[in-house]
This record gives sequence, structure tokens and C-alpha cells, in this order.
Amino acid sequence: MKQFQSKFTLKFTPTNYPVVKITSSKDTFICVLDYYGDDILIYETAYLILLNNANETLGYVKLSQGGISGTVIDVRLILKYAIESLATAVILIHNHPSGKLVASDADEKITKKVKEALKTIEIVLLDHLIVTLNGFFSFADEGLLNY
Repeated sequence: MKQFQSKFTLKFTPTNYPVVKITSSKDTFICVLDYYGDDILIYETAYLILLNNANETLGYVKLSQGGISGTVIDVRLILKYAIESLATAVILIHNHPSGKLVASDADEKITKKVKEALKTIEIVLLDHLIVTLNGFFSFADEGLLNY
């Protein structure tokens, strides 16, 4: 049997960032501000934090970078990275360059889709944060992960 070899590799690599224990949405916000830098005001970018059973970070993944008002979040990539890192939980994060800390209908739909997909492989979506330089909106804190 011939084995398929891809020219492209999407491989999870542990990061050089220190291991952080995530106990709240505020912990997540503080942790992710380092990922964004100055781009937080320009491009909408999505990240995924991968966590172990103790809610300690295994690493993070930049999922996508879009334009001023949107980016694509591919559920299959989230599943791939979560499985490959042996994560038991994940946190989805994206920024709003506009500075508005309000979840759009599209934000709510992708959150539900990601949560349901992860549930099928027994991985928990702990939160989805929308971040700006001045603060954050937490789906978990607002009760929007209870579907």
C-alpha cells in the first residue's frame, strides 16, 4: 500500500511562551495580548489556545488573518490542532479592529459550530473571546456557550 505524502505540513509545534494556567476570561485576555501586537488595530485575526486537563497552556495557533472587518475560522483546522496537541480544552479568540466589544451573528454561529464539532471528539470549548486593546467580550461570561 502506498502512503500519501503531502508537500504541505500543518504541524502543531509547542510555543516558547511560558505555560500559563487559565482560570478566567481575564487570564485569557492577558495571555493573548502578547500574540497580537500592533496588528490588533489593523487586521481581524483568530487564535486558538490549546489546554491540558489542568487548564494549562500547551500552546497557541494563529488560525487566520483577514481584513479590517472579518476573518475565516475553519473548524477543521481547530479540530486538527486540538487533536494533534492532545488538548482536552481550547479557547477561541479573535479581535475586532473597530474596538467594538459586541458579538455579531456570525461570531455566535461560528462559536456554536466549533463547540458542537469539538464535543464530538470530547474536547471542550471553554470560551470564545473577542478582544480589543481596551478590553474583551467573553462568550462564557455572558452565558453564550450554553447551547
